[in-house]
Amino acid sequence: MLNKSLLLIVSVIVATTVSAQECEVSPWGADDQIGAANRLSPANVLAAASLIKKGETHPLGIVIEPGMPAYPPRYTQLQVVQPSQQFGKNGASAFGWEASWNDDMVQMWLGTGPQLDGLGHMGEAGMFYNCNRGEDFADITGLTRLDTSQVPPIVARGVLIDMAKHLKVASLDAGQPITSEELKAAMADQNITVGSGDVILIHTGYTDATLKSNPELWGSTIPGITNEAAVFLASLQPVAVGADTWGLAAVPPAEGDRAFYDHVVLLKDNGIYILETMNTGRLAQESVSEFMFVLGQARLKGAVQMIINPVAMW
Repeated sequence: MLNKSLLLIVSVIVATTVSAQECEVSPWGADDQIGAANRLSPANVLAAASLIKKGETHPLGIVIEPGMPAYPPRYTQLQVVQPSQQFGKNGASAFGWEASWNDDMVQMWLGTGPQLDGLGHMGEAGMFYNCNRGEDFADITGLTRLDTSQVPPIVARGVLIDMAKHLKVASLDAGQPITSEELKAAMADQNITVGSGDVILIHTGYTDATLKSNPELWGSTIPGITNEAAVFLASLQPVAVGADTWGLAAVPPAEGDRAFYDHVVLLKDNGIYILETMNTGRLAQESVSEFMFVLGQARLKGAVQMIINPVAMW
């Protein structure tokens, strides 16, 4: 007869196996790989374009700097070189004239700074979006499914939920959780509605307040949404959800929450993309609550994430 310890071990293994096998097929079909991007449409693009009244544009990607804080072990290194010429020190140019040029090489994790989290980024118990098992599509040379090169241009209506303004602070505190009730209250105060296929951005003020003045703090703890707030945001049927922090959820998580489980709710369960470290300060300062959002990310085949610089236009 099995002893109690062995029974416990067996039950944990069985529970984990069952959890890994359970999944729901995407509403866009068993072969779908782009998730909520299916909500994008010509009608959505035309509606977003109608939001441009002043002709203003703003980069939503912050500047990435070598050595800037990043979720460990991520980093960025840049080398600028002058191959074969070094400004004429190696003799005449192969072009027949005194050409001078610079090239650059970069070594970095693509999940650094302003980034798009693709649907292959995070799952649970080995299972990812649309019942894709990690062992079947994650290869050292790149993802064979769910990679970011497949994401179509995201041109949509963007909305900004200004939590700092709602809470009457310049910046939320490190680790401060944002609940669904707080999001709803801020949306009501700021007259914000969300439609299917919109892009939702949350302004906390945290990056503007701490990245330069206290990079160690910025890189170690952030305000952000709770697990149940992620469920609420998913219910609004956006194509993407983002914030001005390097992780969308609070770090450390709110009491009772699972760390980074917002990624599972949005990416795995709903096919909704995550946008991190968005440069929302100017939008908040000028009270721009809706705008045209345009993103055409670099299409690197097999990539899990991608550094991005979306543009807000209004």
